[in-house]
Amino acid sequence: MEIKIGNKLIGYNQPVYFVADIAANHDGDLDRAKMLIHVAKESGADAAKFQNFKAAKIVSDYGFRHMGGQQSHQSKWKKSVFEVYQDASVPDRWSSELKECCDKEGIEYFSAPYDFESIDWLDPFINVYKIGSGDIDWIESLEKIAGKHKPVLLATGASNLADVQRAVDAILPINPELVLMQCNTNYTAEDDNFNHIHLRVLETYHQIWPDLILGLSDHTSGHATVLGAVALGARVIEKHFTDDNNRIGPDHKFAMNPKSWEEMVVNTRQLEKALGSREKFIAGNEQETCVIQRRCLRAARDIKAGETITRDMIDVLRPAVKGAILPNEITAVVGTKAVKDLPFGVELRWTDLVA
Repeated sequence: MEIKIGNKLIGYNQPVYFVADIAANHDGDLDRAKMLIHVAKESGADAAKFQNFKAAKIVSDYGFRHMGGQQSHQSKWKKSVFEVYQDASVPDRWSSELKECCDKEGIEYFSAPYDFESIDWLDPFINVYKIGSGDIDWIESLEKIAGKHKPVLLATGASNLADVQRAVDAILPINPELVLMQCNTNYTAEDDNFNHIHLRVLETYHQIWPDLILGLSDHTSGHATVLGAVALGARVIEKHFTDDNNRIGPDHKFAMNPKSWEEMVVNTRQLEKALGSREKFIAGNEQETCVIQRRCLRAARDIKAGETITRDMIDVLRPAVKGAILPNEITAVVGTKAVKDLPFGVELRWTDLVA
């Protein structure tokens, strides 16, 4: 199966598709958002993704204030959860300018909507929808997004297989263009998070849904998880993107920067080449080394025409020149006769022997 997003095809025989999640890293500045789009494109991203939400439509100020303190990565936030979401929101009026900027840069623009109004608002501007992990069990939202009949990227962090099955079952009957993405939603940027990525879940997804395109939505540092996911079949990679990890904001610390993003793309392209074919054969660049590193049968001494070949008259030595008898055929050679004189060291050929 292949899915088309803009002018690019996504599938198992296509290059990995990289999504730079700018998310909240615009820091409330439209010009900064446009700058990040430009830098993401230069770094090798295929798409620049944002998040469209209104604070009051995604978080309960009352709910978070009555939790008894902010938790996980939010514990380091200087403002309340509600205030952080207010600051991080993308105003609707930005959409047309972000789309225009992405078109100019030659990079795909899209966003993850977090309320019904945003789902409808984004539709004229985007070719693909992203569903964040936190909404995996909000079935009415999933169905509304699927009903736009555009490709859907579904992140599956902080969920179990039943959650994923329910979400996929909700989307597929409406829209078969689904990319299923393994994800871990811990945003603390701690090394211990590598213990919780569980990339082999991609193998489970492939077993259950062999026709679906797989992906990884990732929040770890470095490239290990990305390369591992690609090796396991992921064809869409989403990671947060910033220009400076030292900036103040909820997503900067664990985001990729232009240098690390470019390295990730380069390493992935090398991996794509290295993965190659499932068929085992002598590769094109091994044709010469196949000759010089493998062995063939050679005369261990001068052999006279008519002599019967015994094992001690055979050496097994490099190089294995074309047409020479190979070591796996040695038992078939013993007991044959030389049809001509064979000098010491010469390779043995079937044309030189007779049963």
